[in-house]
Amino acid sequence: MPPRRRLPYRILLPLANPRTARDLVRIGAGVRAARQTEMTALGIVEVPEAYSLSEGATAARNARRLLQRVLAFGDEEGVEIRTMVRIGRRAAEGIIEAVAEEGADLLIFGWGGPPAGSALGANPAAAAGAELGAAMDGDREMPPVFSPTIDAVVRQSPCDIAVVKQRGLDQVRSILVPVRGGPHAELALRMARDLAHRFDAKVTVMHVVPTGIGGKACQRQQLALERFIREHGGLRRTTGIVREASSVRQAILREAAHHDLVVMGASANPTNAAPDGRYLFGTLADTVASRAKTTVIVVKTRQQVGLATFEELRGEEGSLPEADAYVERSRSLTTVVDRWFAENTFHAGEFSDIRKLVGLKEKAGLTVSVGLPALNEEKTIGLVIKRIRGALIERLPLIDQLVVIDSDSTDRTRQIAEDLGVPVVRHSEVLPELGSFTGKGEALWKSLHVLDGDIVAWIDTDISNIQPRFIYGLLGPLLREPRIAYVKGFYQRPIRDGDRVMPEGGGRVTELMARPLLNLFFPELSGLVQPLAGEYAGRRELLESVPFFSGYAVELGLLVDILDHAGLSAIGQVDLERRIHRNQPLPNLSQMAFVILQATMRKLEERHRLELLTEMGRSMKLITQDREQFSLSVREIGDQLRPAMRSIPAYQERRRSLKAR
Repeated sequence: MPPRRRLPYRILLPLANPRTARDLVRIGAGVRAARQTEMTALGIVEVPEAYSLSEGATAARNARRLLQRVLAFGDEEGVEIRTMVRIGRRAAEGIIEAVAEEGADLLIFGWGGPPAGSALGANPAAAAGAELGAAMDGDREMPPVFSPTIDAVVRQSPCDIAVVKQRGLDQVRSILVPVRGGPHAELALRMARDLAHRFDAKVTVMHVVPTGIGGKACQRQQLALERFIREHGGLRRTTGIVREASSVRQAILREAAHHDLVVMGASANPTNAAPDGRYLFGTLADTVASRAKTTVIVVKTRQQVGLATFEELRGEEGSLPEADAYVERSRSLTTVVDRWFAENTFHAGEFSDIRKLVGLKEKAGLTVSVGLPALNEEKTIGLVIKRIRGALIERLPLIDQLVVIDSDSTDRTRQIAEDLGVPVVRHSEVLPELGSFTGKGEALWKSLHVLDGDIVAWIDTDISNIQPRFIYGLLGPLLREPRIAYVKGFYQRPIRDGDRVMPEGGGRVTELMARPLLNLFFPELSGLVQPLAGEYAGRRELLESVPFFSGYAVELGLLVDILDHAGLSAIGQVDLERRIHRNQPLPNLSQMAFVILQATMRKLEERHRLELLTEMGRSMKLITQDREQFSLSVREIGDQLRPAMRSIPAYQERRRSLKAR
């Protein structure tokens, strides 16, 4: 039997102020340093009940931008950091869902301390030091939601939790671990051991006993403490001390003054929490963290997550066996779509640092292929190739392969591309044993056999204002967000009226047919701004697993099948700003709409095992007009459906040969 693979240790850092996250990253990097560690910086955007969650999209974009600053801290510590932004009504809700999504082992919070005037005294640094907060508006942070959020998460104990009262970690030569035994003390000692290894520090484990208990009793306590250290410490530079004191609190504070870091466990007795939810770590831990002059880490091991606590957190009724199932089912579809829109809508400008994208691609060991489907695009294809190749292949190697997929053009399209040194493949000549259909979808499907990359992007070649952002905007979410597997572009759609370009009016089939159909029959996809946009990218393992319509319906069909195959959270969309292209005449758009309606009916048939399309539904009566009369003609219109590419033997053989190189 092969050895069991050790799973990585996953750490989640909820952050409101990434600029002060360095110490939290240092702590995360030091924990379980001997084991592969994955760290995720989490930003939470809170949207008030009076507003749609979709209105958090701008704040989410700002939060993602700010979180990028944390990546440099990871580089300093030699640990890779991912970023994640979640939208919700309450920060705690988003954190708990992120823990479930990431399978996190440890949450690390920064703590600003108790609010001014609390039972533990005023703390003027609270607002400045708080690491967990609400929505971010550019560089200006909103007032932090702090203790209520941490308390709500701690009640659930979805994983191990460490709360850090930050006072600097520039020099850590000595670590104090006050213990009274119990599972939280064990976690504290293990964390101190790991951090001592990271900082090359010594550890002092202290146990406080009542004054006057006698020498023999102290000796027994010392032996018990040393046994505890052997079982859970494991470092030679660990010393155990027993202190007699009338006040445990004062004894710890006095000893803490001689150390650079304190790591201690929460109270083992959950009943120590006050009725208003304070002191979930116990009054002792709260007091030490508030009053010690050095950085203090208070840890709490995970506990069983009960349904009642989720009901308490969300203020909703119902019963489900699993916490994550409860969270998912309790949200209305509108809420799901609104939240998706806010979390998964990006702007190309977020990814304009192409050098960083190249670094992410190389670190992940990925390759990128771009396919350019073309049919009689001699006016624009040269510009498309030059701008993409110049910025994203020659200047910086974001793209590894660029291929024109031609649909038997009758103009100079192929010659222009070949003269520019770009490979051209006729889709009718790819997999000839399977025959060939006309249509863009057929070209895209067959291009999967030709393109080699782990990520595949397609860009239409009729764009007259093509810019590199059309590519890096699509690739950015895939390279930065592992959860996203498919990205659609959207943009402003001007329309030409003779020689004039009107600022609006493009995308007529999208607005009059596609979006209404999705809202009616596939409402999970109702947040897509332009579901029929011709620019999109995806991970190969997903694209090769879904069927392709051969013509106009390819975009809608991919969305529906990817939704069923990977879920809504795997789909992203990115604002590419403005796109100018050749607009089609109205009769052509009518036929396009007919095909899209057909495809929708076919997907509904597959989902619900119904028969909606009759033979009459396979043909369309076209109306033609000359100066004297109207006439009708009947035309068979409809897309063919190609199977998932990975089911094709020739494709399987080619992928095997590529891997064997």
